[in-house]
Amino acid sequence: MTIPKPLVQTNQSFIVISVILALIFHKAILLLPFAVGVWTLATGKNPIILFARRFLKKPANTYIQEDRDQQLFNQWIATVCLGLSLLAFAFGYTAIAYAFSLMVVTAAGVALMGYCIGCTIRYRYMMWKHKRTKAVS
Repeated sequence: MTIPKPLVQTNQSFIVISVILALIFHKAILLLPFAVGVWTLATGKNPIILFARRFLKKPANTYIQEDRDQQLFNQWIATVCLGLSLLAFAFGYTAIAYAFSLMVVTAAGVALMGYCIGCTIRYRYMMWKHKRTKAVS
C-alpha cells in the first residue's frame, strides 16, 4: 500500500511546524504531534493525512507514491523521540529534551528536502537482518 507524496509532505510539515512552535512558545505543544503519532501507530491511520487527502487536486494514484510501511517506521521513530523529549522536559532534563525534539525536526525537515533518514535506517536494518539470516543458513 502507498501514500501520495503530498500527503506525506503535509505530515512532515505538520511535525516540523508543531515541534518548532513547541520549542519557541510552550513545550506542551509537543503533545499534539506525539498524540497524532500514537494514534497513527495504534490505528494505522494518520489523522493529518486523512484530513489533507480531501485537498488533493488530482486522484491520489496520480501522485508519486511513498511506501506505507516506511512511513509507519518513520512515524515510530518520530513518536518515540517526541515521547522521550516530553519525558525529559517533564523531569527537567532540558538538554536531552531539546536534543530529541531537534532530531525530529531535523529528520522531518531533511525529508522535506528529499533525503529520508528513516529510510536509510530501515534499509540498513533490513540488510543487516538479511545478512544475519543468510549467515545462519
